[in-house]
Amino acid sequence: MQQQQHRQPELVEGNLPVFVFPTELVFYADDQTSHKQVLTLYNPYEFALKFKVLCTAPNKYTVVDATGAVKPQCCVDIVIRHRDVRACHFGVYDKFRLQVSEQSQRKALGRKEVTATLRASASQEPPSPRPQDEERRLREQFADSEFFEQTAFQTESRPVAGGPSLLTVLLGLVCMAALMLPTMGEQESTVPVYLHLSVNKKLVAAYVLGLLTMVILRT
Repeated sequence: MQQQQHRQPELVEGNLPVFVFPTELVFYADDQTSHKQVLTLYNPYEFALKFKVLCTAPNKYTVVDATGAVKPQCCVDIVIRHRDVRACHFGVYDKFRLQVSEQSQRKALGRKEVTATLRASASQEPPSPRPQDEERRLREQFADSEFFEQTAFQTESRPVAGGPSLLTVLLGLVCMAALMLPTMGEQESTVPVYLHLSVNKKLVAAYVLGLLTMVILRT
């Protein structure tokens, strides 16, 4: 009796379900906090996925990590910023397309499209159309739309820090040394009098040191 060999079916190009939330991005011109949105891409599968973000209007948006990978049964956040908030874009629908594939493959196993629109204000929401009408209108609008690759940006949460410059470090050490010197008028000190600093000079040194600390923390 011949034994049947069971093989895992090969993944067909374009048929793999892609899980993204949310499926619509709404930006409001009068609310700066809404100019930054987050798309979460989920990978519920037993194998790693690599992804690429495409857009119909890449010049209007900044996408952090436009390409990357998602480990099995993990998710990744993709930050999208609207960088062209002008009245001429109010009500215009754009689309993002997330394509996923296996790490070792080039062909796209699946894709998911997310709409994006800019509105003047959350308080001026247009009346919601029926879902069937809205879906048909969007399908017609994007029937022949082209998707373009986004420029790659580093992930904000994992910046590659180059560290502070040598000049910044030296200036910080000078300020610290100035603060450690005795103040003018102090009698019991072994430090020569010409190295005694006035209160105003120490305040300047403390202010500069505070600025340098902020610069170092941001690098």
